[in-house]
Amino acid sequence: MTKIKSKTLKVAVAGNPNAGKTTIFNNLTGARQRVGNYSGVTVECMEGTLRRGGLDLRVIDLPGTYSLTAFSEEELVARDYLLHESPDMVINVVDAANLERNLYLTTELLELGLPLIVVLNMSDTAREKGLTIDLAQLADRLGAPVVAAVGHRNQGTEELIETIAKIAVQQADLPRPAGVCRQSGPGVVSLAGVETGGDGALVGFGDQAEGFIKEIIDYLPESSHCRWLAVKLLEEDPEAIKEITDPETRSAVAAVAARFADEAKEASDTLMPAMRYKFIEELMELACRLTPRTGQTRTDRVDRVVLHSVWGVPIFLLMMFVVFTATFTLGNPLMYLIESGFDWMGRTIAGFWPVGAVSPLKSLLVDGVIGGVGGVMIFLPNIVLLFLAIAVLEGTGYMARAAIVMDRFMSKVGLHGKSFIPLLIGFGCTVPAIMATRTLETRRDRLITMMVLPLMSCGARLPIYALMIPAFFPVQWQGPVLWSVYVAGIVLALVLARLLRATVFRGETTPLLMELPPYRMPTPQNLLVQMWTRAWLYVQKAGTVILGAAVILWFLTFFPKPPADYPVSVEVLAAAETVTDDTQTDPLVFSAIQDEGLRQSVELSYSVAGRAGRLLEPVLEPLGFDWRIATALLGAIAAKEVFVAQLGIVFAVEEADEASEDLRSQLRRLYSPLVGLCIMLFALISTPCIATFAITRQEAGSIWWAIAQSWGLTVLAWIVTFGVHQAGLLLGLGVLSGGAT
Repeated sequence: MTKIKSKTLKVAVAGNPNAGKTTIFNNLTGARQRVGNYSGVTVECMEGTLRRGGLDLRVIDLPGTYSLTAFSEEELVARDYLLHESPDMVINVVDAANLERNLYLTTELLELGLPLIVVLNMSDTAREKGLTIDLAQLADRLGAPVVAAVGHRNQGTEELIETIAKIAVQQADLPRPAGVCRQSGPGVVSLAGVETGGDGALVGFGDQAEGFIKEIIDYLPESSHCRWLAVKLLEEDPEAIKEITDPETRSAVAAVAARFADEAKEASDTLMPAMRYKFIEELMELACRLTPRTGQTRTDRVDRVVLHSVWGVPIFLLMMFVVFTATFTLGNPLMYLIESGFDWMGRTIAGFWPVGAVSPLKSLLVDGVIGGVGGVMIFLPNIVLLFLAIAVLEGTGYMARAAIVMDRFMSKVGLHGKSFIPLLIGFGCTVPAIMATRTLETRRDRLITMMVLPLMSCGARLPIYALMIPAFFPVQWQGPVLWSVYVAGIVLALVLARLLRATVFRGETTPLLMELPPYRMPTPQNLLVQMWTRAWLYVQKAGTVILGAAVILWFLTFFPKPPADYPVSVEVLAAAETVTDDTQTDPLVFSAIQDEGLRQSVELSYSVAGRAGRLLEPVLEPLGFDWRIATALLGAIAAKEVFVAQLGIVFAVEEADEASEDLRSQLRRLYSPLVGLCIMLFALISTPCIATFAITRQEAGSIWWAIAQSWGLTVLAWIVTFGVHQAGLLLGLGVLSGGAT
């Protein structure tokens, strides 16, 4: 390898979606990656490092884009980075099997005047299609080095690194890839076995357009991308116009663009692209030779089945069933191990205090920190397995087909075809489901999907259903009741998505336009990198935002403590079955209580959370709820399954869980089956757990979206539950087993 000088380079990786850009990025950086966000926006980026000899590379994986005319936030981020962050060079990953479409972005990248390396990825697929590409001719005409690669096999990576290194050494001697700017490069320079140089590429837009382009350039400050900017200004690109800060210059340029629009025989935003494609066609005639192949390719044969109008949907549902089942079936033993580990940690720390000792520090560490973080960390195996499954589906090329299969139905309810994957994942856990919305291209589709995802009944709600359904409904009704709760969530999600699309996110539905990549086998390295990156991001959130929220909720349920002479409410005693008659008036003070379960019940009632529950009682009373249920619902903000434990504390039932018959008998004594159904509905629809709130804030990029989701779903829960409860009362369904209502 060429000996290189000590140099740190910032390298941007750009390319069309599904061109294998991230695979090339992973091949270069391996596990030396970190996840971040571009400044001022919510689009996630990946950055990695590569060190060879004295060369340090900081590699940035830009969002996929078809051109530098931005139609989405992701495309705008990619363009702004190239324009304003001044990368030392750009690696343009091109799908060799779809060369004509991919080279459109290449012509624009060349106009930016940045050192460029073109990577012809999926060269094996191009050969299978009978396409032979003359790398030397292509490099010569583009004025940029060209490297052939097969990303999923890690072929071409060393050649690419060698090319980068030579550019770092010979920067002054290399041609600026500005042939499309009507400039000529210097002579031929050997780079990694391919040649570049000559006269350079040349995209001409016709004498008339070129005159207007030159006129606009005269108004612009000198820069490497002034010609590209002039072309975009002539096309009246609104984002390009923002690049001009001087009002007088902006007016002058607008006047030139207006004159061109009047004189041109066709719109500039169609004329310019047409001229680019004309150049690409001429380039392909020179550098490419196509030998038609008879018969169908392997991809064609598989697509005849998986994209079939009849069999496509059942195959997709079966595939998702396998992924969903495997994720949570294989994850359950690991979840148990993690849960056991946190339980052991809690017992160990609690052992530092005498048995029965009351200590705020002990409660903070055991119930707040370990209990709060542990309740979220137990889902880590699900996260790891889930993103491994998604990485496999994306890497093989099936994910793009799944989006097409479901798009017809999903678009009718205001969702994108790709939204079906996160919605399905939501039945397991909402947190990874919201993280899975990253597969959606546009911010609008992401936000709509995020807003309705908590309505998919996650596994954390199952303990509530497992407690309530056997407590209030006979065996023959238990299955249908559970099914009806799940269906209610699905129907509400679809209705809400349609409503959001028609109001808050009003606008044209984004069409599902995507090129279907060929089927291929992803490399273990890429799968492990994607899985590790997502898992580590989840761990970071559990140790920061979620930890802080858990501590706050612990404080609200622990403080203040009742004084020794605090008179215990008869209502609390009745709920704990300490008294049998609500008319009992003999006072009982807190210090006289010996039963530990009853003491916890009184303490919770006296705490901030308990008092808040009493304040909320008038609001929740029309739903059939009292302060006990209100207090338990407040505790469920930390995690939905906490609702059961909170009820156990309220009713002074020790070791309360979803199988507790003592707790069920307490519920049957005080509430009707109608109230039990309303509790399940409210738990299904209302504000999601704190982990979901945190992940929504992170993925949406603003706490206001998380607040809107939380409050909006809570209001919706009140409306739906109120309607069900009042309708049930009218039908005479609000009857206790003893006959009272």
